[in-house]
Amino acid sequence: MSVVLGYDESPGAARALQIAIEVAAAYDEPLVLVYGAAPPGPTGEEYRAAYDAVRQAGRSGLQRALAAADAAGVPATVEVIDRAPAQALIEAAARHGARVIVVGSWGESPIRGALLGSTTHKLLHLSSVPVLCVPTED
Repeated sequence: MSVVLGYDESPGAARALQIAIEVAAAYDEPLVLVYGAAPPGPTGEEYRAAYDAVRQAGRSGLQRALAAADAAGVPATVEVIDRAPAQALIEAAARHGARVIVVGSWGESPIRGALLGSTTHKLLHLSSVPVLCVPTED
């Protein structure tokens, strides 16, 4: 089993990282750090440049999260998946036999999340794995 964390350096991601590390340590399970890098629609040169930039931004953020997990003594791996964040997390959870998916929330209202399609809202409705939604600290 494992703990899967959706990490993107958003305002809610820092606290979610702390909680995911605590959960992984408590269950003595590896942490899988996931960034969903859905590629933009194919439109030539702009497509490749945007795609590469999104993947690199994800890798950079995940390396900082990986360092935090390492400092806490929690084994962790990194995955940049070419899917929208919710789908990337669901796929990673299935592949790694996740006990839980951890995501941060940064204060969107439930209505805004439902209308705009927040990752957390999608996960709560689509995931067969329990989802732990971590609010930001005040």
